[in-house]
Amino acid sequence: MTVKELLTITEKRGASDLHLVVNYPPMVRIDGDLVVVPNYNNLNKEDISGLIASVITQVQLKLFQANKELDLSISSDNAFYRVNLYYQRGTPSAAFRLIPQQIRSIEELGLPKLLHTFTKLRQGLVLITGPTGHGKTTTQAALINEVNNERAQHIITIEDPIEYVFPRGKSIVSQRELHTDTTAWHLALRAALREDPDVVLVGEMRDIETVRSTITLAETGHLVFATLHTNTAAQSIERVIDVFPSGQQDQIRIQLADILEGVVSQRLVLATQGGRVPATEILLSTAAVRTAIREGKTHQIDNIIQTSAEIGMHLLEHSLADHVNSGIIELEVAKEWAYRPEELIRQLKNK
Repeated sequence: MTVKELLTITEKRGASDLHLVVNYPPMVRIDGDLVVVPNYNNLNKEDISGLIASVITQVQLKLFQANKELDLSISSDNAFYRVNLYYQRGTPSAAFRLIPQQIRSIEELGLPKLLHTFTKLRQGLVLITGPTGHGKTTTQAALINEVNNERAQHIITIEDPIEYVFPRGKSIVSQRELHTDTTAWHLALRAALREDPDVVLVGEMRDIETVRSTITLAETGHLVFATLHTNTAAQSIERVIDVFPSGQQDQIRIQLADILEGVVSQRLVLATQGGRVPATEILLSTAAVRTAIREGKTHQIDNIIQTSAEIGMHLLEHSLADHVNSGIIELEVAKEWAYRPEELIRQLKNK
């Protein structure tokens, strides 16, 4: 058994992830569910240690043993993989996330055409949010690659690890990986101000320093794309503000109201014909949205979205209801992913 064999199986079966855990056989995730890789026995500690050692350097191995977890990226013949190594119950484990080499467009991903407006911006902050494994990185890649192909800009990405590798386009794309090209998120973001960027991609806003640096970049005339693990547009705004101590939150509200251009919250949901399709919630920063943020009235955001459908804003439940009515997904799937179940039912009754 080799990692190459397992990754080949992952790709051939159209899986998104490969998991290696002691006392389990290798397992892959297909359309959201874990499936056992046939013809393999349960893995033991020695099996996994050997598989891990075959794909990392001695320096990475020492980091993994010292920190008990490590993020990295590797490549196969047909794809890149984002890899997380970790320990559980004192034994090494690994999770491989498949990142296809081809960067798909907004249309190919089945995302709303409204997202094209974000790539035309010259400055501000755009948040891509949703649970882990629901396509945030892929959506960001589509947006960044559209800028890359259409504008002569300097794009800087700060990632942990690098996932999609951007092809040569009209832009220069400088891709920086944590631990390889920089030692810390906030240091890389601070340095970006001196690297003549036009567009900056922040892999994840993890802590107060990263959030603060991201806001500064957007304030100083740059277009910034960043991700958060949040469920809704309103929750995303609250998360950014709540990172800061209470004494600083009023100032952050003012800054965020000035720089935020939009929020895309997404889920990948099981389609009736197999595979997964995106369901989205989209917020655009209108005058009403900026006022609600500035005055600390984020509870009004959902209502603003609902009353702004004419410009393309919509709640997640509106997207799910459209998919149900179009026969793209089943009603039970929509109910499973709805954040506001009563709103989903209301939308279905109105259509």
